[in-house]
Amino acid sequence: FAKALGITDGDVSKLRAEIEKNVKREIARRLAARNKEAVMQVLIDANPLELPQSLVMMEISRLMHQAKQDLAQRGMDVKSLPDLPADLFRDQAARRVALGLILAELVKANELKASPEQIKARVEEWADSYEHPEEVVKWYYESPERLEGPENLVLEDNVVEFVLSQAKVNEKAVSFDELMGNA
Repeated sequence: FAKALGITDGDVSKLRAEIEKNVKREIARRLAARNKEAVMQVLIDANPLELPQSLVMMEISRLMHQAKQDLAQRGMDVKSLPDLPADLFRDQAARRVALGLILAELVKANELKASPEQIKARVEEWADSYEHPEEVVKWYYESPERLEGPENLVLEDNVVEFVLSQAKVNEKAVSFDELMGNA
């Protein structure tokens, strides 16, 4: 049974350990995502901005393009589909532009950075879920452009940590089912 699930020597205790490791990683990821979303919402609420419409329109275009790519990857013929209405993406685009401006200002004002060690740890964390993690890490480091994604996410995480260190935080217990979206 364990062999069928990728444990080469068939050791069930190794399978249990692997499952436990994956569940713990997913719990940590979901908690971090939840905290990050809460911080981002607080930042938006606390910093109302007059957004440059040119930036919002650029973000709408980017989101529309991304949606078409997603549909194409799912096998849909996007050429035969009518254009998606821009209003579908306006709120999300405005939120992303506002967050981009707020985060950029926080990074600049507080000299926040993503260290090479943090970036490497993020890449290794992502790679860990693949069969050959060392190949995934190597792939990221073969091109500096590939590291921009992990670097930006680490920088966002550093902003979240900075904001949480400056804020009054209210802790709330959450059940496993609620955290995993089953509640």
